[in-house]
Amino acid sequence: MPQALAELLPDDLAARCLDPEIEPRAEGELVLYWMRASMRADSNPALEAAIAAAHALDRPLLAVQALDDRHPYASDRIWTFVLEGARDVARDLEARGVRYAFHLARPGQRPSALVELARRAALVVCDAHPVEPVRGWTESLRAKSDAPIVEVDASCVVPMSESRRAYDRAFAFRKATSKARKRWLGWEPEEGDAPARYDGDLPFEPVDLDGDLAALVAECEIDHGVPAIPHTRGGSRAANARWDSFRDERLVRYARDRNDPLRPGVSRLSPYLHFGMVSPFRVAAEAERIGGAGAEKFLDELLVWRELAWHFCHHSGAAIDSLEAIPDWARETLEEGEADERRALFSWAELAHAETGDGLWDAMQTSLVRHGELHNNLRMTWGKAVLDWTRSPEEALARLLDLNHRYALDGRDPSSYGGILWCLGQFDRPFPPAKPVIGTVRPRTTEGHASRMDTDKYGRRAGRVASDRELRVAVVGAGVAGLAAASALRDAGHAVEIFDKGRGVGGRASLRRADPHAFDHGAQYFTARDARFRRFVDAWCAEGVVARWDGRLAVIDAPGDPQPREDGDADRFVGIPGMNAIARRMAQGLDVRTGVRVAALERANDAWTLRFEDGRDAAGFDVVLVTAPPAQSAALLQPAEHLAAVAASVEMDPCWAAMVAFERPYDVPFDGAFVNAGPLSWVCRNASKPGRPDGDAWVLHASPEWTRENLEVSKETAAERLLAALAEACGAETPPVLHADAHRWMMSAARPPRDDGALFDATLGLGVGGDWLCGSKVQGAWLSGRALAGHVLAAAGRDDATSPWG
Repeated sequence: MPQALAELLPDDLAARCLDPEIEPRAEGELVLYWMRASMRADSNPALEAAIAAAHALDRPLLAVQALDDRHPYASDRIWTFVLEGARDVARDLEARGVRYAFHLARPGQRPSALVELARRAALVVCDAHPVEPVRGWTESLRAKSDAPIVEVDASCVVPMSESRRAYDRAFAFRKATSKARKRWLGWEPEEGDAPARYDGDLPFEPVDLDGDLAALVAECEIDHGVPAIPHTRGGSRAANARWDSFRDERLVRYARDRNDPLRPGVSRLSPYLHFGMVSPFRVAAEAERIGGAGAEKFLDELLVWRELAWHFCHHSGAAIDSLEAIPDWARETLEEGEADERRALFSWAELAHAETGDGLWDAMQTSLVRHGELHNNLRMTWGKAVLDWTRSPEEALARLLDLNHRYALDGRDPSSYGGILWCLGQFDRPFPPAKPVIGTVRPRTTEGHASRMDTDKYGRRAGRVASDRELRVAVVGAGVAGLAAASALRDAGHAVEIFDKGRGVGGRASLRRADPHAFDHGAQYFTARDARFRRFVDAWCAEGVVARWDGRLAVIDAPGDPQPREDGDADRFVGIPGMNAIARRMAQGLDVRTGVRVAALERANDAWTLRFEDGRDAAGFDVVLVTAPPAQSAALLQPAEHLAAVAASVEMDPCWAAMVAFERPYDVPFDGAFVNAGPLSWVCRNASKPGRPDGDAWVLHASPEWTRENLEVSKETAAERLLAALAEACGAETPPVLHADAHRWMMSAARPPRDDGALFDATLGLGVGGDWLCGSKVQGAWLSGRALAGHVLAAAGRDDATSPWG
C-alpha cells in the first residue's frame, strides 16, 4: 500500500512539508528535487526531505534547477546572480554525492524539461515559495505531469504550516508564533547520507556552470538592459561571507544604526535569503547566541517581520498583487482618495529612469537601478510617494511591484510584497485625520525624510556605478538601436556620447514636413510583440509620445483589387506627432551630437579615438558602439576584422519613398496597404495616423526591385512614377496633387536580417548593433541596442567592485 510522505520522513522534516499526506507513486523511477528558492547544499530542509524520501522509497535522487526566460522579470541581473549561485550549489552537491543539473532556457534549449522529469518521478520535492511566478509554476507542473509534488518550507524558521491564518499585524503574529519560534530557533536539519545517484538520460543538455556565465546570459532572450551587480555576487560562499562580516563587525550596533542609510548598519542579506543562498536557521541561531540589543532587534526583523510576510503570502486567500490583499479600512480610504488631485503623474518609464525631479526619490530609484538594492528604511518612503504620482491605488501598487521586482535583487519575494503592501496600509493601523490621496494610511513624505538625512551624500553614493569604474562610451548612430544602448548604459551610470551624421535623431524612424503636411517617410508603424519592448511602448503611450494606429489595412495582390487584411491581434503603434517622436523621447537626457560624420575609429593605449570627416576628432573612449547600417558599420569596424566581416556580409535593400498630398481625400477603402504587384510595396494614408495634420497626405514605398531599377532617377521622376503606380494598384484615379516629393533610402532593410542581436568584442571594447542584426524592425532595433548595452555592462562587471553601501 502507498504510504503518505509523513510516514517516510523524520518528524521535523515532515512538519515542514506543506502537504505531508502526499503519497509517492510506486511506478516512479527517481525522486526529483526541484531547487528554486533554497540554493544551498547545507542546512536545507527541502534537500534533506528529498534525500530521506529517496532512501525510504529506494529510488535514486536527481536535483534539478532551471531558469526560463518567460519569467516576467528575466534579466541579466537575476540570471547572473542565480547562475553564480548555481555554480556553488553544483560543487557542494557533487561533494555530497548528489547529481545536480541546471537547465537554462535559450534558443536551441527549449522548452522546459521539468515536465518530462516529473513524469518519471515517484515524488517531486521542491522548496516552498508562496508567490508568483513560483506558485504558478508548481501548479502547472502538477497539472502537466500528474506527479505527486510536495513543497517543503526551507525559508522560514517557524514553518508556514504551523501558523493558522494570514496575520495582518506584527504583534499578533509575534504572540501567536512565540512558542513555535522558541521550539524551532536553533534547529537545523540533520544532513543525510546521499542516496543512489540518478544515472538516467536527461531531456536537456545541462549547462556547464564552470564556463563563461556572461556568455551564457547573453544567449538568453531576457532584458539585457538590467545588468548584473558586480559587488553582490551570487552563491552560498558570497552569502556566508557577507553574513560573517556583518555578524562579527556590525550586528552589535544593528539597533542603533539600522535606520541610517548612510551607515553600513544593515546586513544586506536579503538577496541571499530570497534565493536561499544563506540558511536562515544558521543566521538566527548564531545571532541568538551572540545576544544583546543589536541581535535582539535583528532577530525581530528576521523572525517576526520577515516571516510575517511569508506566512501572510502563504495563507492569504486574496491575490497579493492586488488591493484585495490590504485591510478593508486601507482599501476603502485609498479608494475614497482616488478622486483627489495628484501632485504629478508619471509614466512607468519616467519612474524607472528616476525622472520625477524629487531629489531623494530619484536617488532611491537610482540605487535600485544601479545597485539592485534599496535600504529598507528608505523603501517605505520610496513606496508611499508613488501613491501621489499615479492615477489610482491599483496603478500605484502595480508600479511599485514592477519596479521593485524588476530591479531589486531581493524582489519577487514575500518580504517584498510585505514591504510594498505596508506602504498601502498592510500590517499597520489607520492614522487619522484623512489626508488627500492617502486618506488615513500612515503618511511618510520624501520631504520629511530628506530633512532627517544628508540627501546630497546619499545621492552621490546611489549614483556611483556598480562596476569597478565608470566607462566613457561613444555610440555611432542616433537611431533606435543606438539610443536604446545609450540609455541603458546611462541608467547604469556610465558616460555616453552619441554621434550621428543626420540632422536629428531617429534614423529611419523619421518625419518629413511640408507645411501644412507631414510624412512618416521611413518606418511606417511598429509592433511590440516582445514583452521587454512592450513595457516601454506602454509607458510612451501613457506619456502621449506613442499611440495605437487603428487604420484599415488591405492587401493588393492584383491591380485594382484591394482586399481587407486580417492582422491578427497585433497592435500597431506610431510616434506622436511623427515617427521620430520615439527617438526624441529616448534621447532625452542623453548627450547627442548630430551633423557629425565619423570617418574612422582608431585605438591606441587602450583608448579609442573617433576621426570625423571634417578633420576633428574625439578621443579617450573606453568603448565604441557602432549602430549604423551594415555598409557604414563595416567601414568603421576595421579594427575588429571579424565584426567588419559580419557587417560586410549583409545586403541592404534600397527603397524609394514618395510623399504626396492631395487636394481632397483619396477615395479608397483602406488607410494602408501591402502591395504585392507592380512598383509599390506599401502605401499609407499618413493623415489616418493619430496626431497628424489634417489633409490627405500619403507615403508610397517602392519595392526593392523597382528601386534598384530606378535607383538613379530624379526625385521628381520617382514621385511621378510611384503616384501613377498608386492609381493603377488601387484602380482609382488620384485626386489633384498639392505636393509631391521623394526620398531615396539606400539602406532600408536587411535581406535577410540576421538574428545575432548584437556583437561585442570585449577585448577591444568595440561592438555593433542595429535592426539588421535583429529582424529589421523598430522592435528589433530596440532589442539589439539593449543587447549591445548588456554586452558592455557584462564586460564591465567581470572584475569585483566595491559597494557604496558597505
